[in-house]
Formats: sequence, C-alpha cells, structure tokens
Amino acid sequence: MSTVHVALWVVVMLIAMAVVFDFMNGFHDAANSIATVVSTGVLRPGQAVVFAAFFNFLALFIFHLSVAATVGKGIAAPGVVDVNVVFGALAGAISWNLITWYYGIPSSSSHALIGGIVGAVIAKAGTGSLLAPGILNTVAFIFISPLLGYVLGSFMMVLVAWVCRRSTPSRVDRWFRRLQLLSAGAYSLGHGGNDAQKTIGIIWMLLIASGYTAATDNAPPFWTIALCYTAIGLGTMFGGWRIVKTMGQKITKLKPVGGFCAESGGAMTLFLATLIGVPVSTTHTITGAIVGVGSVQHASAVRWGVAGNIVWAWVLTIPASAFVAAVGYWISLRLF
Repeated sequence: MSTVHVALWVVVMLIAMAVVFDFMNGFHDAANSIATVVSTGVLRPGQAVVFAAFFNFLALFIFHLSVAATVGKGIAAPGVVDVNVVFGALAGAISWNLITWYYGIPSSSSHALIGGIVGAVIAKAGTGSLLAPGILNTVAFIFISPLLGYVLGSFMMVLVAWVCRRSTPSRVDRWFRRLQLLSAGAYSLGHGGNDAQKTIGIIWMLLIASGYTAATDNAPPFWTIALCYTAIGLGTMFGGWRIVKTMGQKITKLKPVGGFCAESGGAMTLFLATLIGVPVSTTHTITGAIVGVGSVQHASAVRWGVAGNIVWAWVLTIPASAFVAAVGYWISLRLF
C-alpha cells in the first residue's frame, strides 16, 4: 500500500470521526434547542426536533465562518497539528460526549473538542505549541456565556413582566405560545451557527495538516461546510432525550413566557459569540438563561443543587477530554 493511499485513508477516517462528533454534538445538544419549547408544551418532542434541525441547517446561509477559523487556526501553532493530533482531539471529545450523554449531564461539546485539541497538542509538543489568545478567549467565555445568558434572560423576563403588567395570565400565555416559536427558532439558528463551525474548523485543520488544503486559504472547501451543517441537523433530529428532562424541568419549571425569555437571552449571546468568532458552549448559555429566568420569578424557583452539578461538569470537561485526547494521541502513533 502506497504512502499516499495510506494518508488518504487516514484523512477519510478522521473526517468520518469528525462527522460522528458533529452528529453527536447535535444529538447531545438537541436539549439546548428544544428543552424549553417542549417543557412548556408549545411543541411536541417530534415536532420540536424537526423544527430545531431546520434552523440548525439554515445557519449555513447566515453566519460567517469566524468560529471555524478560530478552531482551525487559532488554537494550535501552525505545523504542530497532524493526523495523530486530530485523532486524539476527536477521541477525547467523542468519549466525553458519550459519558455525559449516558448520565444525562448537559456538558459542553464545544469545550470537549477544544479540550481534546489542547490535550493532543500538549501530548505531542507541550504547552508552548498552544496559541494563548484562542485558548484564553474560549476559557473566558466558559464564564461569560452563562453570565451573559443569565443577564439577558433576566432582563427579558423583567421587560416582559413590565410590558404585560396589565394583561391577564391566560392572554400572556396564549401570546407567548406563539412567540416562543420565534425565540426557539432563533436559538436553534445560533446553535447551528456556532456549533457546526467547530467541526468545520477541525476538518479544516486536518485538511491543512495533511496537505489537501493550503494554510493560506480563507475558507475550507464548501463540501465540508455543507457536510457539517447537515450532520448537526440530523443529530438534533434524533435528540438527546436524557438531557431534555434536566434542562427543561429539573433546573426550574418553565411557562411559555419564561421559555421565550430564556431562548431570546441565549440566542442573543450565541449571535454575539459567533459574530466575534468565539467557540462557546450552547449548554452554558441556555443554562445561564434558564437560571436567570427562574431567579427573577423567585430564587427558590431554581433548583440550585442541579445547577451546581451541571457547573461541576463544565469545570471537568476540558481537563477530562484533554486527558483522553492525550491517550488517544499516543495510541494513534501505533496505528498510523
């Protein structure tokens, strides 16, 4: 078997792994897109996943590839990434996604992937090969995105309460059952726009490392973009039902007005992050927004113990996926 053929085989295998991760990202994070709209009874689960998947894919035509550029070129130094690093990164991210899905923990697929890249790069070349700005921005938004989601979700709830102060509860409920379709669509659009681009970024990284794309190119091949948006949409359609229950009911009880405010606050946060090219966690964002909505109603409306367990998963995501990625990198050296 020739060297070129082996290289092509490895690249195809890693692209398949990336697509699996992207599908799992949609599957794992479907809860973020649909939990509020399902828990309020506005859409049935089957309707909600199709609705969310459509807006995931629609993001292909709306957002610039700023997040893909950060993941593909902004995390590791040029020349360090090779097929073994990509394999380790994907192994770490996929493993952590499977563990957290099984236990119904809404962790971050985004940070699992970033942690995977970090762990594999460190295993190969040490910390000096990491690019500080990309890493620091990502780590900073672990705290900024849920905080911003909390603030915007709370603000929307207060604003809506003031605007609707003279309306009857039944009329408010009727209106926001319709409006929540808009907010759920906007949130799913932001989810697709930010999350699909992370997989586009790692495939772009792979194509550059293997010589199939020039590092000077301003964008990856279009087929990678269409492939990743399709995969995340299909993943969303299958839905991560274990996590829906945690997000939709265990943190706080939501009504349509609360669902609208949480989704609107989360969507605004995702649009901002995607605009500036920061790969953020949709899980962190919507959790912060849901907690913000619940705390406006009453502090006791939030089950802080459940929220605390979710935060622990956030803290562990990057180091855990980095460790598995380092092991995956060393194993890959013996495979190809």
